[in-house]
Amino acid sequence: IQSVLFPTSSSLTCSSETMLHLSSALVFAATCLLVSTGAEKMTTCGNAVHRLSCETGVISVQASMFGRTDAAICATGRPAGEVANTACSLNGVLDIVKTRCNGKKACELSPATFPSDPCGDTFKYIETTYLCIPANRLVVCEQNLLHIDCPQGQVISIHGADFGRRDKTTCSYKQEPGKIQNVECSNPTNKVAERCQGRPNCWMRANNAVFDNTCANTYKYLEVAYSCNTN
Repeated sequence: IQSVLFPTSSSLTCSSETMLHLSSALVFAATCLLVSTGAEKMTTCGNAVHRLSCETGVISVQASMFGRTDAAICATGRPAGEVANTACSLNGVLDIVKTRCNGKKACELSPATFPSDPCGDTFKYIETTYLCIPANRLVVCEQNLLHIDCPQGQVISIHGADFGRRDKTTCSYKQEPGKIQNVECSNPTNKVAERCQGRPNCWMRANNAVFDNTCANTYKYLEVAYSCNTN
């Protein structure tokens, strides 16, 4: 078994997903609600893809580890010497996984995502605990304006943002085929949080001048997950 998901009890409710076509801005919005009484834990062995996902809401990573802290996990069929070291854990993993996954419906990573191997002779695993939290999701096509406006008395809380392309259909209207082919273009960013966090409203342009142009010749879009909370 390469990937194991351990869910805790939860109650899910989700409104009908809506798509808003706002003139030439091509801004899409969807709102889902999750009422959760616990977190989920995903454990992925070896070099298999570590995938987190939320049926409703968006990902909020609580804890993450790459290495080995338990001799019994991902140990089936492995030599004793490969699972004996339980003091193997790479520093900085939580921040990396949060940056890559927070605010998204789903995300994938693997050992290659991390900058180094904490213990070369040990068979390792990735283990992440996360919540699916309620959030508004906005997608703004490149060169258009992101506008978030909370009701009176509430302020913006940014759960995650990514400027890139992860499918061929979003923001594809009238685009050349070659500009929507790269669906491995992902650039998680803190710039939306820096501009908008804690404010009642904010605006920013979704373009390469504001965000890093990590995928040249690709028409990108800004995806933001946020909520409005009482100040």
